[in-house]
Amino acid sequence: MPTDQSQVSTPCPPNQEPIMVCKMQHHCALIDHRLYCRPGTWEEEEMDERLAKEQSEESDGRPQNEESLEQITDMIQDFLESFYMKYGSFIPLSETDVLEYLKKNCNSDLSIKGLDIKGAITRYRAGLASVPIAGFMVMYNKHTLSLEDLATLEEQNWLNDQIINMYGELIMEATQQKVHYFNSFFHKQLVAKGYEGVRRWTKKVDLFSKWLLLIPIHLEIHWSLVTVTMATKTISYYDSQGIVFRHTTDNIMKYLQSEAREKKQTAFQKGWKITIIKGIPQQKNDSDCGVFVLEYCRCLSVKQPLLFSQEDMPRIRNRIYKELCDCRLND
Repeated sequence: MPTDQSQVSTPCPPNQEPIMVCKMQHHCALIDHRLYCRPGTWEEEEMDERLAKEQSEESDGRPQNEESLEQITDMIQDFLESFYMKYGSFIPLSETDVLEYLKKNCNSDLSIKGLDIKGAITRYRAGLASVPIAGFMVMYNKHTLSLEDLATLEEQNWLNDQIINMYGELIMEATQQKVHYFNSFFHKQLVAKGYEGVRRWTKKVDLFSKWLLLIPIHLEIHWSLVTVTMATKTISYYDSQGIVFRHTTDNIMKYLQSEAREKKQTAFQKGWKITIIKGIPQQKNDSDCGVFVLEYCRCLSVKQPLLFSQEDMPRIRNRIYKELCDCRLND
């Protein structure tokens, strides 16, 4: 005879409580006897998820979505490899870069025992012998930077013209061409050949439609900055050592008057004033003048106060290196 397989509800005998089975306490038995996990009898999906989580926690003492020390170390190595390929060297690398990457991509507590980020960086760099990528170059518009150029941003090296000029290109792009940045050779050419020597430099540029002009000045071994605010016809001088080369501002004023006559801008042919800006961040060594000039330019172009100092130079050098490789100013 066929047997009825359906469950029959049987009332409990008098004065006897029903027998309760704790599914958490006896989950091993439940795994072996899936018969007891029928829908309607047990909450099957919820139980499976909880059991899987418990087994994971029992095996390694961590929540399931956390990475092991080995996995985190692998993540660090992957980041270092991509960083090296992107920037050509580890010059702009800091431990903060690695920490920020892990915070964005890692679910684990970074205070995990045995995690040594600095040591991982040191070992990875040692494995490469800190050799830069041969032939690494950054090209943007008409500018080309080699690793030799970028290396001038390392530690206390002097910045060269290639770095100064490409960074100016990024500033113009970031301000949607409302700021004009003159090539670092402009003032030298102006001094050597007068207005006729640089007249064609602005053939396709209307200087008088800009709100700000930035003119880096390189005098032998020192960088300084001349700016021009068109709305107020003000020529300003910025120097990170407090040195005043007054002839540079006079040269720029004469140039602007000549340019105004050439472009028939009557309102700009006179009325210019010159001011020496004081109380600005100053360098405390003989090597960071170029970095100070670029940071003056960056802050002024986006209308930010000059709140940096000598202590910020290592961070700023690293940021400029990355911005040049990224071909854009970073936030």
